Amino acid sequence: MSLPRSRRQQYSEETREALLTTARAQFVDRGYARTALADVASAAQVTRGAVYHHFKDKQDLFAAVLDRTEAEGMEAVRDAYLAHEDTVTGAFAAISAYLDHGLDPEYAEIVLRQGPIALGWESWMSCQTEYAAGLIQQIITSLVASGRIVALPIETTSAITFNALAGCATAIAGTPAQDRQRVRQECGEVMVHLLSGLLV
Repeated sequence: MSLPRSRRQQYSEETREALLTTARAQFVDRGYARTALADVASAAQVTRGAVYHHFKDKQDLFAAVLDRTEAEGMEAVRDAYLAHEDTVTGAFAAISAYLDHGLDPEYAEIVLRQGPIALGWESWMSCQTEYAAGLIQQIITSLVASGRIVALPIETTSAITFNALAGCATAIAGTPAQDRQRVRQECGEVMVHLLSGLLV
């Protein structure tokens, strides 16, 4: 049985939540480089000391925002997959949900555009691997186990699929707004053909 939270604990959690929500909005609107911790603190109506109580610096705050954004995004992809009993239909739905993130302003800006800039390539890829690549490997494993796709090496197949999807999502996010929907559709067609080629 968990003990009730103290008022201080509750306030601390509420402060952290306010900082994450405010920072995400500013990172999307201004980008990582032009977002200052002082502005985040002011908009969240907390002191700068409160910011440093929860996060050691701006990069640490951004990493927490990206982590949450990525977790929410991959949960949507997982839900799309699990909404179908048939593993292949679920996989196609997961692909569609993943590519749609390239059109989502928050996910596209924080994860796909600002992520590599703010965290550096290796740290950004580590986060991508933890969330997206892990989920893709689970789906590929299920497809192979159910005999729905060719029994190729799972890790290699998953890595190639992840890189293809990540490349597509990044391409969508980096396309001028007026062309983004077209590129999203083209990427979807390519990924469907690639997965279809593995079907038994």
